Amino acid sequence: MEEWQAVCDLYRAACRGMEQSGLDQWHWGIYPDEDMVREDIDRGELYVADGPDGLRCAVCVNRSFDEAYNGVNWLYGVHPGSFHRLAVHPSCQGQGVGRQVLDCVVELLRSQGCDCLRMDAFTQNRRAQRLYEGFGMRRAGLVVFPFRPEPFVCFEKPLTEGCPLLPLRMHPAFRGGALTPWGGEKLRSVYGKPIRDVPTGESLEVSCIPGLESTDDMGVKLPELIARHGAAFAGKYAAQPFPLLLKLIDASESLSVQVHPGDAYAHENENGKLGKTEAWLILDAAEGSQLVYGILPGTTRDSLRTACEAGEAVEPLLRRVNVHAGDVCFIPAGCVHAIGAGIMLYEIQQSSDVTYRFYDWNRVDSQGRRRELHLKKALDVTDLSFALSPIPAPDAPCARVLDEACFTLDLLRVKGSAALPAVCDFGLLTALDGALTLTWEGGALPLSKGESVYIPASAPDLALAGLGRAALSMPR
Repeated sequence: MEEWQAVCDLYRAACRGMEQSGLDQWHWGIYPDEDMVREDIDRGELYVADGPDGLRCAVCVNRSFDEAYNGVNWLYGVHPGSFHRLAVHPSCQGQGVGRQVLDCVVELLRSQGCDCLRMDAFTQNRRAQRLYEGFGMRRAGLVVFPFRPEPFVCFEKPLTEGCPLLPLRMHPAFRGGALTPWGGEKLRSVYGKPIRDVPTGESLEVSCIPGLESTDDMGVKLPELIARHGAAFAGKYAAQPFPLLLKLIDASESLSVQVHPGDAYAHENENGKLGKTEAWLILDAAEGSQLVYGILPGTTRDSLRTACEAGEAVEPLLRRVNVHAGDVCFIPAGCVHAIGAGIMLYEIQQSSDVTYRFYDWNRVDSQGRRRELHLKKALDVTDLSFALSPIPAPDAPCARVLDEACFTLDLLRVKGSAALPAVCDFGLLTALDGALTLTWEGGALPLSKGESVYIPASAPDLALAGLGRAALSMPR
């Protein structure tokens, strides 16, 4: 306490320096003030560094956080620490003092059992933001405090080698307009997605497709997140092509009749790309909704080719099935298929954009043009023997509906709390309806209907709390 006045003088000088530089952040007597300094000292949380001409800097180090931090989608750790009110005397700025203080803060928090560092910086304070980014800190999001309207940028940094990575909210990319003439507007009206075009057919919830990558809250693309965090984030797929693509699809009209190649054909004919095996979970279906799900038995490849060349003649050869909300359809490579009008669905697939169209219902655009067909390649890869049926919605609260070579699919119906299955390499979790919160030791992430979360390989044990349904997909 004998240094209390000297600390107050340091903060006064720091406030004057901000005001003189035009930075509207700190004003002595408002924030910070004498009472804050006294309380920091009383709690044993205030640290200072001496210089030949007096105090060079002061900082409060503790494990306390404002409630506003609960709304930030942090990525690092379950035992966070923080620092507040870092002030460097104006006469000492530009000499590396701030970086030295951060090194000391890290060692102090490690000694207190913290596995990560979380803090914030005023959006106008570019000098502070450069300091924190130069220190290797990640931008985690924005936060607004009750005492002022301007947002603050949240920063974080892992402090230990084994620091777990937390579930990360994903922001989708969209396919719409002329790319999905069969789409609608339900991705916005039902799930609140910020689509720009009507129609929009696809919300790419978790995607590494070039030009259509999903992002975190700060706009960092999924491939960059994988590259930055490695095996702790993506398991063995940190060193391999990302294997999965997760979508929500709104089919206001029927999609084209199409088929996807397997890995070997796609690799040879599509510049080394993956093939595409996928699965659908029907989220909503109008009464009498149907899918094209294979080719009718007895159809030969020659008769299919002749019908495709004639256009509408292919329609009688299509195998159609009725579907209802909750049904699951497995679509292996080679299965001819088409989503019917009035259906919304969840789709998990291999990370591939290779599609071969057989037929597009004679649809034309505003200029009278038809979409491109790919008859030769489609006929090359079609499996005429395919004969699976939709899997009805399971009765169990938590059920593994699919366990295939490319991915697994678990459906969870939560009433109270339910533990998530252990994640293999990574997991993709989507809240389908209700009010759900993803929880772990010391943290929670509320999920909106239709929101998808990336679960890293090193995530802590997770559970869902609340009332609602969710889907969890993982690679094999």
